[in-house]
Amino acid sequence: MNRPALPTPDPDRLATLKGNALLAALHERVEAAWWLCHEVHPGLPRPGVWCDLRGKCAGQAHFGRGGLRFNPVLYAENRREFLVEVVPHEMAHWLVHHLEDDGCRVRPHGHEWQTVMRGLFGLVPRATHRFDTGRASPAPFRYDCGCREHAFSTRRHALARQGQRYRCRHCAQTLVYLGREVLERDA
Repeated sequence: MNRPALPTPDPDRLATLKGNALLAALHERVEAAWWLCHEVHPGLPRPGVWCDLRGKCAGQAHFGRGGLRFNPVLYAENRREFLVEVVPHEMAHWLVHHLEDDGCRVRPHGHEWQTVMRGLFGLVPRATHRFDTGRASPAPFRYDCGCREHAFSTRRHALARQGQRYRCRHCAQTLVYLGREVLERDA
């Protein structure tokens, strides 16, 4: 395996960054990854960058919107790993989409994407991150089936309140709403 093509960020410096400085570090990393890709594909458009992604997903190459979206909560909690793994991951999607004649038909984590991750970025291609998503994707609504307790997100809870029925995968009983878990931020 090649060594990573982008320099490893200084964890001590990253730990001191807040607000706009932290956002600027993300933009700098995207820019560095884009320049690396631009050397391979000079016609590659520069992606827009947004930190508006929520939930369990760390990043997303959004071709309709014309750029890359990142999860600000997961970034703030996993700064170094985020810049080392997630930014190249999404930039690899961006490059593959623009390299292929019909980039939308290429499998998202298929051979082409894996080749970019290994060959260009010098990284092991991983389809998913290993970050703790507890704070990024809270599930404060508690449901019960008889064999265990289940945690629902706000979206799933709203669907259940509108009549959507959910069953436990283990005991097949219909889930019943117990109440809302009190989170630290609610207390």
